[in-house]
Amino acid sequence: MSQIITLGGGGFSMEPNNPLLDKYILTQSIKSNPEVCFLPTASGDSESYISNFYSFFEKLDCNPSHLSLFNPQTKNLEDFILKKDIIYVGGGNTKNLLAIWKDWGLDVILRRAWDQGVILAGISAGSLCWFEEGVTDSFGDGLEPIKCLGFLKGSNCPHYDGEFDRRPSYHKLISSGLIKNGLAIDDGVGVHFVEQNISNIVSSRPNGKAYTVQYLDNKIVEIELQVDYLGCISS
Repeated sequence: MSQIITLGGGGFSMEPNNPLLDKYILTQSIKSNPEVCFLPTASGDSESYISNFYSFFEKLDCNPSHLSLFNPQTKNLEDFILKKDIIYVGGGNTKNLLAIWKDWGLDVILRRAWDQGVILAGISAGSLCWFEEGVTDSFGDGLEPIKCLGFLKGSNCPHYDGEFDRRPSYHKLISSGLIKNGLAIDDGVGVHFVEQNISNIVSSRPNGKAYTVQYLDNKIVEIELQVDYLGCISS
């Protein structure tokens, strides 16, 4: 079963005192102590980001590790990745992430891992990278479209409620035909795909939302999707 969990925002890097989303990701593995590998490529393998990952996940029921491409631990990336149960991709510059992954052949390896049942997850750049297209600030000032890996169909816009220009920019890009119809995700919300279909949408915040956004009959149509608050589920 192929699974991808895309976070619009939140998780350990944005909500260090709220483990709900990251615990949800861990519980999707069939293993009680899954191997979780952090890919901090989009941040330039930030040492503080990596340190925060370990500080957070070492307290949970998992075996955390990370893969640096700026200071590689291994030449056999495929063997390293395919031994993991969950791949967790951090935020940062999506353009750089995609370029570096492709140069190392990691895009192909991650596709193979996904096909073999390794759970793929990520926040921000680590969310939109799995789609055909996304909305990114990777090019400098302003938000622009970017071609991504295409594991999931359509486009993605993370931080939908967290940055004031995300919603109008996404609407403009879709209505102008510069980007495909897609999925908008608030901070604190995770959309769980099984194969190509949305299986579940969860939130670490009581009012987190997610939407399908499409251009239909010469106007933007935004449809709010059902989101389950994990605080209620946990209690």
